[in-house]
Amino acid sequence: MRRQFKGRSEAFVRSNDGEQGFWPSYADMMSAVALILFFVMLLSYIQNLITGNNLQNTKAALEETEERLTATQTLLTETRLHLTETQEELRGTQEELSATQIELQDTQASLSLTLQQVADAQAQLDKVTVDLDAAKLTLVQQQQELAGQNRLLNEQRALIADQEEYMKAAAEELMAMRSQMQTIAVLRLSILEQIRDSMVRVMGDASKVTIGDNGNIMLSESILFDVGSSEIKEEAKPALDQLIDVFVVFLSDEENAKYVDTIVISGHTDSTGTDESNRILSTDRANAVLGYLLTGKNGKLNPYARYFCASGYGETRPVQSNATDAGRAANRRIEISVILRDDSVMQIVESYLDIEPPKLPGGN
Repeated sequence: MRRQFKGRSEAFVRSNDGEQGFWPSYADMMSAVALILFFVMLLSYIQNLITGNNLQNTKAALEETEERLTATQTLLTETRLHLTETQEELRGTQEELSATQIELQDTQASLSLTLQQVADAQAQLDKVTVDLDAAKLTLVQQQQELAGQNRLLNEQRALIADQEEYMKAAAEELMAMRSQMQTIAVLRLSILEQIRDSMVRVMGDASKVTIGDNGNIMLSESILFDVGSSEIKEEAKPALDQLIDVFVVFLSDEENAKYVDTIVISGHTDSTGTDESNRILSTDRANAVLGYLLTGKNGKLNPYARYFCASGYGETRPVQSNATDAGRAANRRIEISVILRDDSVMQIVESYLDIEPPKLPGGN
C-alpha cells in the first residue's frame, strides 16, 4: 500500500526552493516502509497462522462432515431400504385394507341381513312374549280350575268314602232284606209245596195238583167236583182234610202268620155256557171248598178264618186255550194262592230305605 505523506512532500518541495532536509525524509520514508512491511509480514504470518488453524479446523470439520455425510448416506441408504420395505408393507397393507374393505362391505351386508333377522326375531319374540303372557294367564286360570277341581275331588273322595260306608251298610241291609225276602218267598213256596204234596199223597195223582206259573196251587176240577156241580165229592174230602192240617200247622206259627195277608180260594171254569152261569158256578165251587176247610175236622181251621176268602172268576182267567178238550179241562180248576202282607214286605223295604245316604256337596 502506498501512502502519501503530504507534509513531507511539501517539505521536499520547499527544499527544491533552496531548503535542505531531503535525506532525512527519505530515511523516514524507508523506515516507514520497512515498518509497514514488517507489519504486513506480521499480518501475513498471523494470517497464515490463523489460516493454518482454520484450515486444520476446516479439515477436521470436513473430515467430520465427510463422516457425517457417510453416516448420513448410510442412514439414507437404510432409510431408502426401510422406505422400500415400508412401501411394500404399505402396498400389502393397502391390499389387506382393500380386502378388509370388501370384507367390511360383506360384513355390512351380512350385518344388515342380520339386523333384519334380529328385527324379525324381535317381532317373533314379541309375539312369543304375548303368547307366553296369554299362556301364563291361561296357566293361572287352569291352576285355579285345577285347585277347584282338587277341592271338588277331595270333596268327592270324602263323598265316595261316605258312599262306600253307605253302600257297605246298604249292602249289609240289602243282604238282610234279601234274606228276609228269600225267607218269605221260601215260606210261601214251602206252604204251597206242602199243600201240593199232602194232597198228592192222599189222591195219589200228581197230575191233578200242580203249582202254576203264577205261584198258585192248581186243583183240577175233576178231583173235587162233578161236571157242572159245586158239591164236593166224598173221595175229595180226605185230601181237603189233609189240606186243613197243613194250614193249621203253617198258620199256628206266628213267624209264618205275620207275613200272610190272605189265602184266596178261587174258582175258574172253561168257556162252555154263559158268562153268568160260569161266574155263579166258579163262585159256588170256591165257597164250597172254603166252607169245608173252615168246618171240616170239627172246625180245626176256623180260628184262622180271618186269613181266608173265596172268589169266582168264571171263564175270565184261562190258563190254556178253550179251543181243545185238554185246554178246557185245565181251565176248570180251583186255585189256592197265598198273598203276603204288604206291610210286612214294606216294613223290610222301609228298613232298608231308612239308611241315610251321604249328602252331595252343596246339598241340603
